[in-house]
Amino acid sequence: MAGKTVTRADLSEAVYQKVGLSRTESADLVESVLSEICNSLAAGETVKLSSFGSFIVRDKGERVGRNPKTGIEVPIDPRRVMVFKPSNVLKARINGLDVDDAED
Repeated sequence: MAGKTVTRADLSEAVYQKVGLSRTESADLVESVLSEICNSLAAGETVKLSSFGSFIVRDKGERVGRNPKTGIEVPIDPRRVMVFKPSNVLKARINGLDVDDAED
């Protein structure tokens, strides 16, 4: 059950249709919001969007991995990863449940 991919253009069009800004202003608004989210995550901050979810940056330590072809152990460098934790409201909507029953 593959769904449609929502693009920046789709988001801009939705803002244009629902808010009534011009198409250019709508695109600028979407870009500003996405840019602020990216900048906050790059700085290591958690981004929480109420009734949607949280984007969290986590540090992963160095570990030993294995090359699946050769079986040789290879060190994997430490890195930062981003994870998304959906809110209970979003989980309920995805599962077709009553949103009023979900707590954020």
